[in-house]
Amino acid sequence: MGGLRFAVFANGGPLQSAPFLVAYQSKVPRGLDFTASLFPFNCELSTSCSLSIESMRSQMTDQPPSDRFKTEMPQIPGVSGPGPRSAAAPNPAVKLVIGLLAVLLLVFLGARWALRPRHAPTQSVEQQPQIEVPSPAPDPSTLVPHATPADPGIASLEEMAKPWSSKEFYIHNRLSGESVPALLIRLPTGSPSQSSGYWALSQKSPYGDCQLEYVTDLEKLKTDYGFRAAKHPMVGNPCSRTVFDPLKTTNLPGTGAWARGSIVQGSDLRPPLGIEIKVEGKKILAVRTE
Repeated sequence: MGGLRFAVFANGGPLQSAPFLVAYQSKVPRGLDFTASLFPFNCELSTSCSLSIESMRSQMTDQPPSDRFKTEMPQIPGVSGPGPRSAAAPNPAVKLVIGLLAVLLLVFLGARWALRPRHAPTQSVEQQPQIEVPSPAPDPSTLVPHATPADPGIASLEEMAKPWSSKEFYIHNRLSGESVPALLIRLPTGSPSQSSGYWALSQKSPYGDCQLEYVTDLEKLKTDYGFRAAKHPMVGNPCSRTVFDPLKTTNLPGTGAWARGSIVQGSDLRPPLGIEIKVEGKKILAVRTE
């Protein structure tokens, strides 16, 4: 750092008896050496004074070139100068946010690991249990023949060779368009090769929704129907307890027609609806309903 000293001279010599000495320091570039003479000025003693400025050179090897022209704060007596600027203290809020983010990341990774899908060990084909699903029960209606105009066959002569043998079937009703459950009975009278040896009837009651049944158990006729005079199988209506005799015929009122299955007990109005039967070769055919 260079120093500037101001010396006051009076009449060509130094004014040692002068009551003051002025000194001024200012930063000057390193290596600058100059002497300046200022114009004479009037002092308090009204003497001619000359001011000369002498520049003293000093080596500033401890400062980098960038700091040579920086100004310094003036030194005020009794006031300490600013100390070296300390490094900025870290903000605690930043540390708190970073910590919370780290905790949330750990919680997220832990939750994903805990909720990961667990694959059960695959079993070989031999070890896998085989569940046997029972086949559905067959529809009873598919096990019996269906008499249609194109195929009216319902039974063979061999099937109906024994007296009082029976066979269920379905026949297409041309009026209602539905398949009606029906029953074929081999009568003990008549030839098996003739239609008179059979009685075919609709199992649906003529009046009502009850389904007629073929009762071969004479004891059942006594207990369920209260009919004790039975000597052979009968047809009964379980709803009205009416009993129809397959060996007897009756005249239908108002029509003059005869129908098999005369009523021997009960309150039904007429015998079951009959079905016309034909025998062709060894086949028994159901032609049409009453």
